[in-house]
Amino acid sequence: MGLTKSEIFTEKQNKLSGMMKALAHPARIAIIQYLIKANACVNGQLVEELGLAQPTISQHLKELKNAGLIQGTIEGTSICYCINPKTWAYYQKEFGALFAAYKGGENCGC
Repeated sequence: MGLTKSEIFTEKQNKLSGMMKALAHPARIAIIQYLIKANACVNGQLVEELGLAQPTISQHLKELKNAGLIQGTIEGTSICYCINPKTWAYYQKEFGALFAAYKGGENCGC
């Protein structure tokens, strides 16, 4: 696969792309959905909920955390994860604007 020329795109386009990439796996969508429902969780809860191995869950959490979608706090020997509200609000606003920008109708005009 070739390299992307991210420097030719805006910072906003690159940020949205990175967030989409972080969500581009069904396990990560399931993690986000669980965190929204539970409002917070410990990594072990996700293992039980999703039925995936601990290292697999940890890798998915790392991707979501690197994208800024979730945050974690250490509680003893466990890490408690939750949605990062500032980042979530940013992406909610940006995706809302992206989808709202489309004003087309039934036909695309082709």
